[in-house]
Amino acid sequence: MYRHPTAHGPHCCGLAANVPLTLESEDRSKDLAESGARPSRLRRIGAHLWRGAPRSALAALCGIALALSFPSAGVWPLSVLAVAGLSLLTYGRTARQGAWTGFVFGLVFMLWLLTWIDVIGYDAWALLSVAEAAFVALMGAGLAVVSRLRFWPLWTACLWVAQEWARDRVPLGGFPWGRLAFANTSSPFTPLASLGGAPLVSFAVALSGALLAAAVLVLRTREGRATGLRVGIASGVGAVAAGLVGYAIPLPTAGTTAGGPASAQIAVIQGNVPHAGMDFLGRPMQVLQNHVQATVNLMSKVEAGKAPRPDLVIWPENSSDVNPYTTPEAYDAIQATAHLAGVPMLVGALVDGPDAQHVLNEGIVWDPVKGPGAHYTKQHPVPFGEYVPFRSILMKYITRLQRVARDFYPGDRTGILQVGPAKVGDVICFEVAYDGIVHDAVAKGGRVLVVQTNNATYEHTDQPDQQFAMSRLRAIEHGRAVVIAATSGISAVIAPDGSVVARTQLATQAELDVKVPLRDGLTLADRVGAGPEWALSFVGLGAVGFAVWTRRRRKASGTPA
Repeated sequence: MYRHPTAHGPHCCGLAANVPLTLESEDRSKDLAESGARPSRLRRIGAHLWRGAPRSALAALCGIALALSFPSAGVWPLSVLAVAGLSLLTYGRTARQGAWTGFVFGLVFMLWLLTWIDVIGYDAWALLSVAEAAFVALMGAGLAVVSRLRFWPLWTACLWVAQEWARDRVPLGGFPWGRLAFANTSSPFTPLASLGGAPLVSFAVALSGALLAAAVLVLRTREGRATGLRVGIASGVGAVAAGLVGYAIPLPTAGTTAGGPASAQIAVIQGNVPHAGMDFLGRPMQVLQNHVQATVNLMSKVEAGKAPRPDLVIWPENSSDVNPYTTPEAYDAIQATAHLAGVPMLVGALVDGPDAQHVLNEGIVWDPVKGPGAHYTKQHPVPFGEYVPFRSILMKYITRLQRVARDFYPGDRTGILQVGPAKVGDVICFEVAYDGIVHDAVAKGGRVLVVQTNNATYEHTDQPDQQFAMSRLRAIEHGRAVVIAATSGISAVIAPDGSVVARTQLATQAELDVKVPLRDGLTLADRVGAGPEWALSFVGLGAVGFAVWTRRRRKASGTPA
């Protein structure tokens, strides 16, 4: 008589070995055997996936919840619930089951979070999402393994940090989007960034979610109600405490005078672009003329007494859409504008690289008298957006890559620039997502952080909001005001405590003219650098190794696992 495998049967693919077959099943088995083993394997895989469909559906829902915790929805408590959900779904499972659950969770999360990449192409969006989900799959396997250890919520939180640590670095320099910290840039967890940077924020969020899952698991058990109640309450209290501890961390905002004046009046120019998308530039010099006109408008307000006179002016990345060194009209336009402003300007431009195949993405200090001077070259160009890896091979098969005609050549120096009275730490666009680049810009003397960016390609997507949120976290992490200059938005001034002083709207021409504090001291996060991230990552990986070793030892001794 035929019967289904019970819930206590094997977790692997296929039916239990002792399940009798009906005559019809025997005939089907003979047919499959005659046609080869592959259909039978596919059938077993299909049956396994069908049995796991409810769990996979729940993992997908948790992935959506995590995506909604990021801008533009920005419902940060969902990040805690998503971690709790994944912890429950992987608890007590095999490593293989945990990996599949993690992959489904990660794939849905990344597809939702990174929808803005479809501007480049649906294939790029899908491939990047799959690549990032692979890291989450490995974490899912680890979560399942460590769930058998005591204090498993702690090891779970460490593994979240380890997963982000890996994604931030590989392949091709990594892609840090989707870190738990970047969903919590204005939440109770955020102040922790000043102690241990973005990794500590991610750790606290993951620990809170894992403790919440532990509370659910303990309280639903039917044995040891009194003990279970106490442990469950303790886990719940721990989940809340992991977030509330941030309120005890002071976030100073006043300027200091050790390295110069305590503040500077900074003007931010958002000239706007002809239209959004891949071809945002329009005709040559149009974007440049937009920024010239916006600067003229601001100086007219200054002369009329409607705005304070700035000490320096910040233009965004690609604000000069032609090379000002080789285009006399562009050079003259920028020089005339700097002369009108009467103060140094920081101008974003693409200039010729060391050879004909390369260009440099630079922020150039433009003096109103002497013209162009010191500059910063973007250190971390974006793969496939600003350079094509393995160009000689891939160009033969992906003709769309021909749009990246020349590769961006990476800079090798930190963006410390003296612009008028302010020593700025300059980072360009996506570099704000990378801990090390921003850390160096502060540790080496930047008294205010400047993010020159051009998000016009992604203007009508969530990408500008997501990048803006990262800048808010960086302000708290480093105790620095952050000035964002964007071609078409979002431009903003963010105080050292993460509060938004002023911001522009998307797809508009606008100017900001704000007094910004200049600070010198280093936060604890600046002093310890990447140390906490490495330590937490190794603890998480060590917990996995210990769990595997313990399980094998028990098997070898015949002790039940």
